[in-house]
Amino acid sequence: MDFLTEEWIYQKNSQQLTALLYEGLMECLEEAIKSIEQKDHWKANKQLQKGNDILRRLGAGLRYDVGIIAHQLDALYNYMADRLIEANMKKDASIVREVLQLTTTIATAWNEALKKGISTAPSAHRQKAAAYEQFITYEKQ
Repeated sequence: MDFLTEEWIYQKNSQQLTALLYEGLMECLEEAIKSIEQKDHWKANKQLQKGNDILRRLGAGLRYDVGIIAHQLDALYNYMADRLIEANMKKDASIVREVLQLTTTIATAWNEALKKGISTAPSAHRQKAAAYEQFITYEKQ
């Protein structure tokens, strides 16, 4: 991903940037696995730190107003980050492979949603309903 330029990145929407983050995470994890297997612990450490940084950025970009999926992704990202810390301490490639498999699954689903044009933004109807519902009070029965 060294070919990325600032201008090119600014032309991407948030969904495309998320796809790029997944791609970058997968690259970091693959490099970390190779480095661990080659006993290059310094490089593995750097790649796993980058991976955790990407997971933190993915978590920071979640929009909780779109539904429960954001909360579930947040929990998954936290689990993955914890596993990468453990993998880094133990220099265990099998843990990194587990996180890589999870990332690949999420990235595949994300890219399919992008191809189909599924939007993560709430529809105008749902936004209006949510705005209305915030003023409704319910009586206790």
